[in-house]
Amino acid sequence: MDYKDRLFLGDCLDVLPTLPDNSIDLVVTSPPYADSRKATYGGVHPDDYVAWFLPISAQLLRVLKPSGTFILNIKEKVVNGERHTYVLELILAMRQQGWLWTEEFIWHKKNCYPGKWSNRFRDAWERCLQFNKARRFAMYQEAVMVPMGDWAKSRLARLSEVDKVRDESKVGSGFGKNVSAWVGRDKAYPTNVLHLATETSNTGHSAAFPRALPEWFIRLFTQEGDVVLDPFLGSGTTAQAAQALGRHYVGIELHPDYYALACANVESAQKRLL
Repeated sequence: MDYKDRLFLGDCLDVLPTLPDNSIDLVVTSPPYADSRKATYGGVHPDDYVAWFLPISAQLLRVLKPSGTFILNIKEKVVNGERHTYVLELILAMRQQGWLWTEEFIWHKKNCYPGKWSNRFRDAWERCLQFNKARRFAMYQEAVMVPMGDWAKSRLARLSEVDKVRDESKVGSGFGKNVSAWVGRDKAYPTNVLHLATETSNTGHSAAFPRALPEWFIRLFTQEGDVVLDPFLGSGTTAQAAQALGRHYVGIELHPDYYALACANVESAQKRLL
């Protein structure tokens, strides 16, 4: 079966078994959160979320290359006034399944509007969990470097003697820095906090993430010609991002209306690239 550059309508548990072993370079997805989007996806109770997701992650483990990465955008739910632990439980269960929990990125929603409840404030962030099959995996850190910023012009103009050597942390944390190493650099490596606005245009989907989110991970973990999979495709954002960056895409969507929307979006994006 030719699976590259295709969108599939159906349950990912039915479609994923048709994909070859070790065929995917990167999985980027945001599955329905616990008890969310009941009208379209049925909703999964927080207590049942781990059992629901593990068969899916087992298939993703099979199709991902040993050099590949799985990025899971997910968020806890507040139940009876406290955070439910289903995300933490899922991490532990996936480690038992054979995954390595390599890193955790935070998506800071920089245009989040204020709000509060009786015992908490509004979330302005979501988790992007990184899982791998092997400790050595493909990663292209230079592809996501950021400009040094204006601060460097004044900070690096006059270096003290301490700036010219590795300055060990004064609190004994083991952290140290050599400020002089930044002289002459135009770019620096980013942190694991991504400051991205939420999707504000009318995408036709109830929970579309910004295209910049999958784009960033696609740049970091893949090269042109690699294959990117989203088993919960929604309006097609991940496929469009992969398409624009010269990667192959595979998308799976359960809801017929969203599948049709994703197909239209990907087709339209392809025409703009021609």
